[in-house]
Amino acid sequence: MGSSGTTGELILLTGGTGHIGYRTLVEALRAGFQVRAAVRRESSIGEIKASKSIQPYLSSLSFAIVEDITKDGAFDEAVKDVSYIVHIASPLAKPSEDPEKTIIQPAIRGTLSILNSALKQPSVKRVVITASQAAVAPLTAYDGQDLGVFTPESKVPSDSLPKEYPNYFAAYAVSKILAYNHTLEFIEKEKPKFTVINVMPTFVIGKNELATTPQAVNAGSNSIAMNVLVGVQNPAGMVGVTVHVDDVAKIHIAALDPKIEGNRNFGANCNGIEGIEWDSAIETVKRHFPKAVESAIFPLGGSQKSIPLQFDASETEKVLGFKFKSFEEQIISLAGWYAEVSANA
Repeated sequence: MGSSGTTGELILLTGGTGHIGYRTLVEALRAGFQVRAAVRRESSIGEIKASKSIQPYLSSLSFAIVEDITKDGAFDEAVKDVSYIVHIASPLAKPSEDPEKTIIQPAIRGTLSILNSALKQPSVKRVVITASQAAVAPLTAYDGQDLGVFTPESKVPSDSLPKEYPNYFAAYAVSKILAYNHTLEFIEKEKPKFTVINVMPTFVIGKNELATTPQAVNAGSNSIAMNVLVGVQNPAGMVGVTVHVDDVAKIHIAALDPKIEGNRNFGANCNGIEGIEWDSAIETVKRHFPKAVESAIFPLGGSQKSIPLQFDASETEKVLGFKFKSFEEQIISLAGWYAEVSANA
């Protein structure tokens, strides 16, 4: 047993093949936990087991197949005997014909499904959920309006949300707002014995070890940071808020410590409320990867306006006792991996 009293205990982790999920899985195993990873399909098991960072920990890792996380009782078997649940699986922001069906409902139902399964399992002490900064900011925050400072405790009323979504990012933001609001309602109504912690990252940037082609690396939230490095012009811009994937993983596992008070939220955002400048990635890559620039792995030449959004996650640094890694460190992690994968492609 570790000094925190948690090491060696069993975690159920969902979303282990995703960008945040895989990194959090590695973090949990390194911290000495036993992990049961819930995956949708058999092929994911081989993919995770074959990855380099998992190799030393195979004896601490087991799997549960949960094909449809939105079904009632989907996790009833998977939660048996677990002390902790780390629920990361949720739809990403991507184009969809029917965002209600493919993004919004799975986000809400997946979260409620795992919470309801946890209620039936007396061994569960804490559930950590990957929410998002998008869960606590209104949709108007993304078009540059100065709405003041948001914190992880801010709230967007469900009845203020639009029924039509101007783009798929808006549908994703709505999915995060509703999943979070339903979580709060669940806690209020069910008064579970376990505590719930929501982790609220901004755009998550950094190496994704499971992405082994240039296309796979330039995907998800990493693609937003890659834009300027591969010549994309985005004058409409994107909110300039990011966090290193390592920090997001660290928060999920640190939040399991029983000394950390439950039923609270942890924001994750580097550089305080100032935010970052997307175009600064160009200078970082020129300085750290001159050969990759020379060989046109990074054609550069892109530009992306940084829209200000003030999200204050400083409380996380205070409570958990660490400093968020800088945007420069995020770009070094991501670009270094992209260069390596491109050289081997």
